Amino acid sequence: MSGVVTMSEKKVILRRWMMGTSDRDGQVLPITRWVARFIIPFLAAAFLVLYGLPNQTTTYFAWTIRPEMTPIIMGAGYGAGVYFFYRVSTVEEWHTVAPVFLGIATFTWLMAIATVLHWENFNHSHFTFDLWVFLYAVTPILIPAIWALNRRTDPGGLAGDEPPLPRAVRVLGGAIGIIVIVSAVVLFVVPELMMGVWPWTVSPFTARILAGWFALFGVVNGVVVLDPRWSAARILIQSQILGFTLVLIGVARVWANFDPSNVLTWGVVGGMALYLIAILLLYIGLETR
Repeated sequence: MSGVVTMSEKKVILRRWMMGTSDRDGQVLPITRWVARFIIPFLAAAFLVLYGLPNQTTTYFAWTIRPEMTPIIMGAGYGAGVYFFYRVSTVEEWHTVAPVFLGIATFTWLMAIATVLHWENFNHSHFTFDLWVFLYAVTPILIPAIWALNRRTDPGGLAGDEPPLPRAVRVLGGAIGIIVIVSAVVLFVVPELMMGVWPWTVSPFTARILAGWFALFGVVNGVVVLDPRWSAARILIQSQILGFTLVLIGVARVWANFDPSNVLTWGVVGGMALYLIAILLLYIGLETR
């Protein structure tokens, strides 16, 4: 028997490695875990710079961001992303992380478009610019591809005595998601609408960056309405609790960035605080059932 491996056999071996060798009912595929591990260092570095040193983006980041509240929001999002992708690399069931992938896919596409539209704003000589371009050239294709590949393993439906996500929560979450998605798209297309009213100073570029984060939030909230399983929302809510906590801590750190006379200041900060309290209560209530 020949010891030569044919091209078709190589394809089978590669497919088995990507898809795993079990019956694959609901599992997170090996390729998904490796992609998560690949992404984590990029997000961790962005978190450390943007959240830890928000007033030094000229020195340590791909472009200068002013004032500090914008990099703090970005850093908080990347910090929550580190936690999420760590969970992707360790959990057993795909549906527990699936909803967030659609939000991340939307976010990466908006970041890629914003990069092209505001190319002149970047510090092209800084190595972090190369990392930014690489990340948002690859992930808009990689994240949707992983979602499409891994979603075939999810059998769907409630399992055993698993508690469902209350219908009222799903409907409310979906409604919030739709409102935020529409707002994010409008602000991304017409960032000038945000510039004159936002609680802190934003440029067309940073307005589009923030709109991208809003879109991520809106999509994941909207997708949750489609899945009745509490287990499908648990890691998402854990990530949101971490992200919103970091943002509100950041608000206290750079309160001088805000205009207290602006009604929207209290609407934005108060809305985030109320949302954090609501998801904390939801999480505690469903986890103790």
